[in-house]
Amino acid sequence: MNKILVTGACGQIGSELVVHLGREFGRENVIATDIEKPSQHLKTASTFMYLNVLDPHMIAKIVVDYEIDAIFHMAAILSARGERDPQAAYEVNMQGLVNVLEVARRKKVDKVITPSSIAAFGPDAPKENTPDNTALNPTTMYGVTKVAGEKMLQYYYLKYGVDTRSLRYPGIISAETAPGGGTTDFAVDLYIHAVTREPYACFISENTPLPFMYMPDAIKAILQLAHAEPGRLSRRVYNVNAMRLTPAEIVASIRKYIPGFRCTYQPDFRQAIADSWPHSIDDRGAREDWGWKPDFDLDAMTRDMLEKIRGKFTIL
Repeated sequence: MNKILVTGACGQIGSELVVHLGREFGRENVIATDIEKPSQHLKTASTFMYLNVLDPHMIAKIVVDYEIDAIFHMAAILSARGERDPQAAYEVNMQGLVNVLEVARRKKVDKVITPSSIAAFGPDAPKENTPDNTALNPTTMYGVTKVAGEKMLQYYYLKYGVDTRSLRYPGIISAETAPGGGTTDFAVDLYIHAVTREPYACFISENTPLPFMYMPDAIKAILQLAHAEPGRLSRRVYNVNAMRLTPAEIVASIRKYIPGFRCTYQPDFRQAIADSWPHSIDDRGAREDWGWKPDFDLDAMTRDMLEKIRGKFTIL
């Protein structure tokens, strides 16, 4: 990878990924794009341009003008927001990906890396240690687009030789960006409310187990996959995981450092989405093929999250 295009660069993962790519490759070699206004740190780490992934001509122009040889396609509408507007989720998540893959095929881009999600699994998938290969029957539009996207990646790899790579992220917890419409966003909200000394009403029930990953590990995973030698990859899409957590367990970890934190539970429509997902993920394929291993457990994440969020609320 020499010249890199990142779509959805203002999103939760994209905004932190761009910073890491800018450090590794130089800001002039990282073209960050989105339809949203970029933060200052994003502009400092990259060359920023406005781009709607539904415009294939603009994607192609950027690829040609900047001699792009790798694309991190991060633009997407997430699960909870996608259920509020499934038509928009389908259009952005599916047509956006197809546009990127078509440009990669026509303009000979070497590599396309894009995240999938545990939302690709449905209620009939094994709940514990869900394997890479299992039934993919999601019940959300977000999940439907992720399954279709995985199949498109495989198709473009097999038919056209585009080096496509993807990983199925669990819930991502980050201190750097605001929640973006995902079902697991409650985890970030828990930490923010704890630091600001505000009670929190969690929209997922206290004993619902879900797979999670701290953002530094999420960035580590996608960069490891991007850098892996092609001969080491036995598949196009990999499970990755770090922790199996319930809301109550996250609250208990927070209370080790902020004993007075108050949390109640008021499940809403997102509970049904969470119930359809796995409790834990089998990611042996990623560990064996390209050495994946997370760095953070729950308490290490909690300490780091609280420290970073406190830095944003200097009045405390």
